[in-house]
Amino acid sequence: MKSNKIGWGVRLAMAAMVMMIFGATSICSAMTRTLKADPAIVIVAFGTTTKARATYDFFEEQLRASLPEQYQKYKIAWAFTSEIVRERANQKFAEQGAATRYRSLPQVLADLEDEGYRRVGLQSLHIFPGQEYLDMEREIAAFAGLGMRIEYGGTLFHEWEGVFETIEHLEQEFLAPDQGSNVLVVHGTPQTFPGSNSTYLGLDRYLSRKYKNVFVAGVDGVLTRDQALEQAKAYPGKRVRLIPMMYVAGDHIMNDIMGKEADKHGVPSWAMELEAAGLAVDSPSVSYRGADYFKGLGFYPLIDQLFIKELLESMERLEK
Repeated sequence: MKSNKIGWGVRLAMAAMVMMIFGATSICSAMTRTLKADPAIVIVAFGTTTKARATYDFFEEQLRASLPEQYQKYKIAWAFTSEIVRERANQKFAEQGAATRYRSLPQVLADLEDEGYRRVGLQSLHIFPGQEYLDMEREIAAFAGLGMRIEYGGTLFHEWEGVFETIEHLEQEFLAPDQGSNVLVVHGTPQTFPGSNSTYLGLDRYLSRKYKNVFVAGVDGVLTRDQALEQAKAYPGKRVRLIPMMYVAGDHIMNDIMGKEADKHGVPSWAMELEAAGLAVDSPSVSYRGADYFKGLGFYPLIDQLFIKELLESMERLEK
């Protein structure tokens, strides 16, 4: 943990130095070249190394279909916040000979500045207001200090209204009390200090009082796998539905949750553990462009519209 924090501090210092130089040259070049009149749109996501990245394609389709006519011509760029995902995904793309590359938010914003953009409408696809989102805000502030105007929206669960609307949309997937139980799978955080922990605990409290057969478990963090699976095993029913509460149902859902084999440490997946207890296990799925995927939140059009609404509000602020 200590080395990660030091590494992040060094990266911030280096970024600050680069941006100081970049900012000085930027001011000079702005006097000698034509700047873009229109803003750009940037979508920020965690990223995935799996085929579930098709979720992002689905979102962009929803976004382009929802943009007002005056925004249709605006450039849309993507940025990905997970360093390890970017490294692994880009290695895969290179091995496949694909031109696709995952870029960080600073890379994307620097490229847009170089192209002459000075206004950006930005939307994160993060679900919980955790460390990734806070890091994103710091990066936005750095570029705003260099003269870029960046308006952005919150995470899906930034306000409780977003939590309640999401649960309302997900309710269609829930097994009825007489059918079995449901476990909502969140990412969680191994750290105690992010504010997202209060959101995780609040979500668990809200669901436990609203539904007697809905439990919450995280891959990491305070809402543990053991607690939720024990609740599911104790529930009087023979079925358990594991429902992703992640934007993309990628590696965690495909392997840790619904995998058919134990991991390298011999730990069975959640589904394997429940099946060993005599329970039938399933997870919502969706077909898209001829392929089947586990259904992350990004494959629910009504949930995508909550993100798009946030983005459109940011775009309106840019016009003022």
